[in-house]
Amino acid sequence: MHTIMLMNAKGGCGKTTLATNLATWYADEGFRVALADYDPQGSALDWLEARKDYEGIPEIAGIDAANGAARAPRGTDYLIMDVPAGIHGKEINRHLRRVDHMILPVLPSPLDIRACQRYLKELSRNQRLARGTLKVGVVANRVRENTRAFHDLEAFLSQLEIPFLTRLRESQNYIRAAETGLGLFELAPSKVYNDVVQWDPIIDWLKAG
Repeated sequence: MHTIMLMNAKGGCGKTTLATNLATWYADEGFRVALADYDPQGSALDWLEARKDYEGIPEIAGIDAANGAARAPRGTDYLIMDVPAGIHGKEINRHLRRVDHMILPVLPSPLDIRACQRYLKELSRNQRLARGTLKVGVVANRVRENTRAFHDLEAFLSQLEIPFLTRLRESQNYIRAAETGLGLFELAPSKVYNDVVQWDPIIDWLKAG
């Protein structure tokens, strides 16, 4: 089983959005996928509940990891872990113990850049990351490209030693997907093309790992 975690100490950066869309990508490819929601708010589980309104789309198993162990069903190919903000210290190491890939979404704002700097410094003390058995990548999320905030974020991310995977534009398609329980990849292709192509570097990085 391959395990992918979405984590950042700062809230509101899009962890659940990335987690739900990754889950649908793998499910649509024919893999057995489980989505573990560690946040007491249960946003990912709410999304899965909305997904039940549709027939003929791949099933994704939901795990209420905020209230119990994150045990994926037998035969799961991919476990996607949506972890809440505010995870620090020993708790980071506990969450990362069995993770193959970690994705850290960052918003284009000075507050988010500074928070990311502090969090990456904390992550650098993780032994698995130091040994190379844990792969970490960063995604610029909710981007408006022709803004100073994005250019500042891009300059910061380009200097990091860990991979800067891609930028995801600010798009109503993500809101539509969140409301309906669908993934970006399950909406009308003609409407989401410009968003979907931005995911290619993430998928390629995960495959390569």
